[in-house]
Order: sequence, then structure tokens, then C-alpha cells
Amino acid sequence: MKKKLLPAKTPLPRFRSDQEAADYFQTHSMADVWDRLPKAAPVKASMRLETSIRERHTAAKSPISIRLGSEQIAAAKKIAAAKSVGYQTQLRMWIAEGIKREAKRA
Repeated sequence: MKKKLLPAKTPLPRFRSDQEAADYFQTHSMADVWDRLPKAAPVKASMRLETSIRERHTAAKSPISIRLGSEQIAAAKKIAAAKSVGYQTQLRMWIAEGIKREAKRA
């Protein structure tokens, strides 16, 4: 059975540690006070972090265009759903397997 959470106090208490905050939020609901919380200033990532993320993302995958028939897409979606993966992920896996198989033949 689901445990009923106590309503959170506003303003929120000051926490001495992350563990103390975690314990509080495990036992209190923010639903009633969410709209009364002070607005937080947006966080700006450092230029170094932004560059690192951008480089990692760019190196990971390159977008391409490929035209597939609607029946091929539908079949890929059905197979991917049965495997609990996204259909684009499934298509990438099939391409990777095909490349590996063809590389062995060459």
C-alpha cells in the first residue's frame, strides 16, 4: 500500500546535508507548496563543459538521410517495440551488424 506523504512546509527548512534533504523529501509532498516556492536563477554551464558535451555528442553520431518504405518502418517499429527499444536504435543495431558481417567477408 502506498504511504501517504505529509505536506511540505513553506518556506522549506534549511538542510545541513544532502542526506537530511533526501530524508525530508521521502516523507513530505511538494504538491501543495510547489507554486509558492521562490524562483531559482537559471544555471549557466561553463564554456568548458558546454564544449566537452558538444564534442562528445558530435563524435558519437552523425545524422544521415535514408528513405525507407512505410511498411519497412512499420515492421521495424513492431520488432523494436517487442524488444523494448526505439525503432531508430533497432535500425542502427541492424546496420552495425550488417557492417560487421560484411567486413568479415572482405
